Amino acid sequence: MSDAFAGRQADPVLIQAVELQKSFVIEAGGAGVSSRLPVIKGISLSIRRGELLTIVGPSGAGKSTLLHLLGGLDRPSGGRVLVNGESIEQLKDLELAQFRNRTIGFIFQFHHLLADFTALENVLLPQLIAGRSKSGATEKATALLTAVGLGGRLAHRPGELSGGEQQRVAVARALALDPPIILADEPTGNLDTHTSDDVFGLLKGLCREHNLTLVMVTHNEKLAAQADRIIKLVDGKIE
Repeated sequence: MSDAFAGRQADPVLIQAVELQKSFVIEAGGAGVSSRLPVIKGISLSIRRGELLTIVGPSGAGKSTLLHLLGGLDRPSGGRVLVNGESIEQLKDLELAQFRNRTIGFIFQFHHLLADFTALENVLLPQLIAGRSKSGATEKATALLTAVGLGGRLAHRPGELSGGEQQRVAVARALALDPPIILADEPTGNLDTHTSDDVFGLLKGLCREHNLTLVMVTHNEKLAAQADRIIKLVDGKIE
């Protein structure tokens, strides 16, 4: 546990998983026969406001599934996920979508930028959909892209940007609606070592600056070690 996290023990719990479970139905043989494959097996976990937490473990251990459950991208088969004390697994689909939009910024291994839109437009659009004025959204998007080192690349489309630059746009987009939580699934997985360090350092710095909670899945042990806390998943459980 880092000194930074040791000093944060009095901060409130922001995310809590309680006996979380997730199974997937596997169809077999095309004869209507199915079985259930348990992926998350009774995980309980508390994450504090402002904490930087990394999730590590072998492929197939359930890391991405856990992240998706914590972010409301998938629903658990059992157990609860509470964010600010609210059980999000009980929300209806529209309520859950609204919760995600206002509470969580997602960053994935593949940046999922809109290819026909500029860097500025990619960061602008989520804000417009959320109802912000175009002038305010443009000001916010410009400030974020400048903060991630792309102030001179606002009019460039994703195909005109390097992989690291594209992921910086994805970081800016994740922060556009001022979410208190950032969930990142292998955000540097497609980048070289130097660029990975740069992107993670940028993300970590922004989260520290704005007291955001960051939960990141990674295979990169060097990056994982820079977090406040590391949890390791093995076979759907915290080791």
